Amino acid sequence: MNKTPEVLDVLAQPTGAEICSSKLKAWFVREVLPLEAVLTQFLRHNWRDQSDIEDLLHDVYARVYDAARRQLPDQTKAFVFATARNLLSNRIRDRAVIPIEAVADLDALNIAIDAPGPERSVIARDELRQLSAAIDKLPPRGREVVLLRRVEGLSRGEIALRMGIGEEAVSVHLSRAMDALAAILLGDASDKGAR
Repeated sequence: MNKTPEVLDVLAQPTGAEICSSKLKAWFVREVLPLEAVLTQFLRHNWRDQSDIEDLLHDVYARVYDAARRQLPDQTKAFVFATARNLLSNRIRDRAVIPIEAVADLDALNIAIDAPGPERSVIARDELRQLSAAIDKLPPRGREVVLLRRVEGLSRGEIALRMGIGEEAVSVHLSRAMDALAAILLGDASDKGAR
C-alpha cells in the first residue's frame, strides 16, 4: 500500500502562503511513511468500519503533514499515533451514537501507543534479570536495604526503623551495596567486552 508519490502530491498543496519544503517531504518519506503498515493495523484494530480505513489513514497523514509544516515533531511515531488516536476520538464523538466498545477501545489506545516494541521488551527483561541476579549476590543486609530503598521507596529513617538500626548504618549499607552492584554489573559488562 505504498502511495508515496500520490500522498505527497495531495499533501503538498499549499494552504495560504505556505509552501511545502523539500526538507518536509524528505522527513515525511523517511519518518512517517515507514509507519504505514503499523498505523494501518492500528486503525483496523480500533475502527469497526473497515471501509473507512483508507480515509482515516489519509486524514492522519494530512494532519501530521499539516502540523509538521509548523514544526517537525521530536518523536515521530508517538506524534503519528497520537494524531490517529485523536482522529478516532473525534470521529466517535461526531457520531450520533457512541458504541460502548469504542470507548473501551479508546482507553486501550494510550497503552498501545506508549507500549515498547518487542525488541525493547526483550532487552528490558534481560536487563531486569541481570539486575535481579546482581541483587541476589549482595550480602543479606545490603540486599534488604537496596530493596527497601530502591524498590519500596522507603526513606532512610523508615528503613532504620524497620531494620532496627541507625540511619547512619542504613547509609553505610546502601553505599556499600550500590558500590557492589556497580562492580557486579560493570564487571560483567567488561568481562563480555574483553572476550
